[in-house]
Amino acid sequence: MILGALVSLGVPADWLQSELSRLPLDGFQLRSRGVSRHGIQAVHVEVVIQETHHHRTYRSIRELVDGCPLSAWVKSKSLEIFDRIATAEAAVHGIAKEEVHFHEVGSMDAIVDVVGACLGFEYLKIENVIASALPLGKGFVQCQHGTLPVPAPATLEILKGVPVHSGPVAQEMVTPTGAGIITAMASSFGAMPAMQIDGIGYGAGTRELEQQPNLLRVIIGRPVARPANLKVQELVMVECNIDDMNPELFGYLMEKLLADGALDVVWIPIYMKKNRPGTLVQVLCNPETKSRVVERILNETTSLGVRFYEVQRTCLDREAVRIATPWGEVDAKQVTGLDGRQRVVPEFEACRRIAEARGVALRTVYTAVLAAGQTKL
Repeated sequence: MILGALVSLGVPADWLQSELSRLPLDGFQLRSRGVSRHGIQAVHVEVVIQETHHHRTYRSIRELVDGCPLSAWVKSKSLEIFDRIATAEAAVHGIAKEEVHFHEVGSMDAIVDVVGACLGFEYLKIENVIASALPLGKGFVQCQHGTLPVPAPATLEILKGVPVHSGPVAQEMVTPTGAGIITAMASSFGAMPAMQIDGIGYGAGTRELEQQPNLLRVIIGRPVARPANLKVQELVMVECNIDDMNPELFGYLMEKLLADGALDVVWIPIYMKKNRPGTLVQVLCNPETKSRVVERILNETTSLGVRFYEVQRTCLDREAVRIATPWGEVDAKQVTGLDGRQRVVPEFEACRRIAEARGVALRTVYTAVLAAGQTKL
């Protein structure tokens, strides 16, 4: 499917065959044809081989790739992919990495898949790869080792640290080979970045799926230029609806969520089923804080579940500063706008602490910090 998407994007199939023929392998041919999956036109690439049941160890694959007359980048990236797969297989089966027998992965078609993918990325001059969270599928799959659960153990091992989800399809949606390729190629996983789209490629799988098109979509483009001081953050929004909780508990919940690392907590009045008034709880947090936020909501509220999704937040440059006032230094933020102009924003809690400690009106402290900050700029 990766080769199909790359051919769909403009990598010539005959050039790919010619380059792959430089590998010390005999008896394989690439067949490329246009197909339709749920009405979407795509390219299906098949690796036709004469060789069967040829198992290779990681050591023999490394020697094969390292000795071929391809570019240094293609060889290095191909070896990285196979190293990831071999490391996972060794961990799952409890054997030395050098002696891992790749079975299906080590057969000729998989070598062609891995090296062909690297050739395609090099041909298209791809500088950076960002992938979505991976749908793994579910159920069971038959392989050399017998019947294994989906995702296969080696696939899971390779995907440690990568965002995944099961998806609705009872099929193997990510193989060890695919997991090795995407983890070696992608610099990050998450939402699509801001970009100007230059090309879209669809690579088709062999199976016809009823629930969805069996396609891999690859989009290439150029980053959209942003002002240097405009930052984009990858965050998570956690939400739930509550219509049966004592409202006195919401204040305590907000304090705990902020202490857990939430960046923002919002209560929104809503109407729910049976026309009941309720509250939409929205908590913005970093990905690494999500688990704590979810646990806090489930422990401290009457909600039976939460939903969460990835969001992006665009931020101006800011830095923490301390502003001198008649009552001592006060914490504030110095913010740089898109036009380069700067302004000082007092920290509310810092102003409140001084107001309470010195018996001064909060508005007076706040105004003083603003004035002193403007003078500082």
